[in-house]
Amino acid sequence: MSPCKRWSVMVLGFAVAALFASRSYADPIEEKYQKSIDKGLEWLKKTQNKDGTWSSGGQNPVAMTSMAGLALLCEGSTVTQGKYRDQIRMAADWLMKKSQKAPGKNGLIGDPSLPGETGRYMYGHGFAMLFLACVYGEEEDKQRREDLKDILTRAVQYAGSAQSTQGGWFYTSRVDGNHDSDEGSVTVTQMQAFRACRDAGIPVPKEIMKKGAEYLRKSTAGDGGVVYSLGRGQGMPAGGGRPALTAAAIACLFSAGDYKDDYVKKWFKFCYDPNKTDATQRIPLVTPGGGGGRLGFDEYTHFYYAASIYFIGEDGYQKMFPETPKDRCLTWSKYRHSFFDTMVKTQQSDGSFQGAGGWGSGPIYSTAVYCIMMQLDNNCLPVFQR
Repeated sequence: MSPCKRWSVMVLGFAVAALFASRSYADPIEEKYQKSIDKGLEWLKKTQNKDGTWSSGGQNPVAMTSMAGLALLCEGSTVTQGKYRDQIRMAADWLMKKSQKAPGKNGLIGDPSLPGETGRYMYGHGFAMLFLACVYGEEEDKQRREDLKDILTRAVQYAGSAQSTQGGWFYTSRVDGNHDSDEGSVTVTQMQAFRACRDAGIPVPKEIMKKGAEYLRKSTAGDGGVVYSLGRGQGMPAGGGRPALTAAAIACLFSAGDYKDDYVKKWFKFCYDPNKTDATQRIPLVTPGGGGGRLGFDEYTHFYYAASIYFIGEDGYQKMFPETPKDRCLTWSKYRHSFFDTMVKTQQSDGSFQGAGGWGSGPIYSTAVYCIMMQLDNNCLPVFQR
């Protein structure tokens, strides 16, 4: 049985999603995208450090290693088999060693004392949980499975203790004095990681997930978008909605199993207005070179937006908004051809995606994100499955 199929067997409960999507299986990846994926994954393989890490100039090694590892997992390779087996195992080994047991930090995956992680370590912790949870499902060695189970169990407990009084998460834990601080993107990172852990069989308290989802609902402004922080508004949405956080919130509720939540409709409507052209949406369906301008944090935005649209497939949007003409509905095939076709044109000859200016975090992040997006049709990892 293939790795992808074994994952699917483990998450039969998630098959309810098929009622919302047009079909529960994946389409073959088009050759033009597969060529781009292959080049990107080979570039990631070549740029992995000898210790198993990836990092952008020494910055964010935990997050970068986890994201690059996820891109390789989406190809279908696992920690035990496939052409990227060795790279995935090296990354997992390094991240497992970063799991802390010190008082106050027990369960944290990362090292806040390092300059590249200080002040933002909850990002790395969340992405590391996500990656290691996906690895855990394919680990065959009994001792390593026990080690991973312990690491993930403590990681979930640590993230739970880091949750703010508002129900969200901040760049650092509330135990470090940030009781009332929260931020939408960090919140979604933890929520996605919890989903992956739950799928892998790691206990995740329902109350933590419930509070996190409610945080996102409460963060919805009058325009239907999710704001930067509830804590900044003292428990009320402050400022207008942000496309990046709104797209992430959609993916987050889908991951939590809230497939038909009214807020999902509000957020989709904020992101995509059928009365606008594709290039003038709050989240444009085209990249530079395709007639549209860059969007702040657009790589992060499309990482979640692509997953959300993949989930609704070809008819999910029309089911949500039946009054929308069929030719103006947002569909996976429309998004894929609009965005992917222009995206692959920006790929460098060495296989990397360089990002640009303040819109990304360097080529490792950009390449990993775009490779994950283009491999959604592989339908391998539960957290990205329909």
